[in-house]
Amino acid sequence: MKSRLKELRARHGWNQSELARRANISRQTISLIEREEFMPSLLIAVKISRVFNTPLEEIFYFDEEELI
Repeated sequence: MKSRLKELRARHGWNQSELARRANISRQTISLIEREEFMPSLLIAVKISRVFNTPLEEIFYFDEEELI
C-alpha cells in the first residue's frame, strides 16, 4: 500500500508531530506509514482521512499487482 501522506502533510505545512497530534496517533506511526514500513489499520486511516478532510482512497492506494 502506498500513500500520499507526506505530500499532504507538506501541503499543510505540518511536520510529523503536528499531524500525529491532530490525528491522535504517534509520530512514529506517521513516520512508518510514510516510509511504507507499516500498513495503517482502518481506524488510523480514517483518523488521518478526517484530519485532511480527504477521502481514504485519495490518501491510501494499492498498486494493481497488490490487488491480485
